[in-house]
Amino acid sequence: MVKGDSKMILSTLIEAIAQIFHMILNIYIWVVIISALITWVKPDPYNPIVQVLARLTEPVYAFIRNYIPTTIGGIDLAPIILIISLQFIDLFAVKLLFSLANAI
Repeated sequence: MVKGDSKMILSTLIEAIAQIFHMILNIYIWVVIISALITWVKPDPYNPIVQVLARLTEPVYAFIRNYIPTTIGGIDLAPIILIISLQFIDLFAVKLLFSLANAI
């Protein structure tokens, strides 16, 4: 194997990891959005979809609520804070990984 081939393989691996990370973050952002929208209609708490969404989002909301007061005027801002945080991580970490892959 030539040294240039190993650099190309490493670069491609880092790009693939960045793409997968970006995709996972985007899917989770949609889970947060759907979970927040569903709370507006008072869904059946025994519905399996509602339960899965709650299991995926409530632990993160609780973590945020431990550090930041998120209820303002009766509106819970935890989903918005989470989405902004995830977007920041996406923009920062994924672009950093792509830059790293291009530098190799």
